[in-house]
Amino acid sequence: MAPRKILFCEDFSKNSEIARKWALEYARAFDAALVFVHVVGTWPPRSPKSKDEEEYNGCPTSREPVNVDLEELVAEFRRDLVKVTACTKVGSPADEILRVAQEEGVDLIVMGTHGWTGIRYKLLGSVAEDVLRRSKISVLVVRSSH
Repeated sequence: MAPRKILFCEDFSKNSEIARKWALEYARAFDAALVFVHVVGTWPPRSPKSKDEEEYNGCPTSREPVNVDLEELVAEFRRDLVKVTACTKVGSPADEILRVAQEEGVDLIVMGTHGWTGIRYKLLGSVAEDVLRRSKISVLVVRSSH
């Protein structure tokens, strides 16, 4: 089944850059809408009952620099695609990605992965794995080339 709406998870890393190319190609091939999401992660992870999303650990967050970068990417993608939108969320990356996927009614999630193993994985976890395990829709995980 061809996706009509694709969610791309942008974290501005090299891995994300590689996965971004896949998201663009899939959106082109299937004439699908593309939704970018960037999640400003919180540490330690917040519970769903936390304070206002603009503040965590007593520190206000600023989405403005991220939004500017995200809008530049969206503008670039609009040269090739008509249906491109973006949003920035604050919270647990996997939780927010899954929430946006449900709210937007996407058919496919595309995201990069660091491909970490061993102690780095145990300490940092894997957003991609968490999304893959919990998602009710298809997830395309693009591994970086290194």
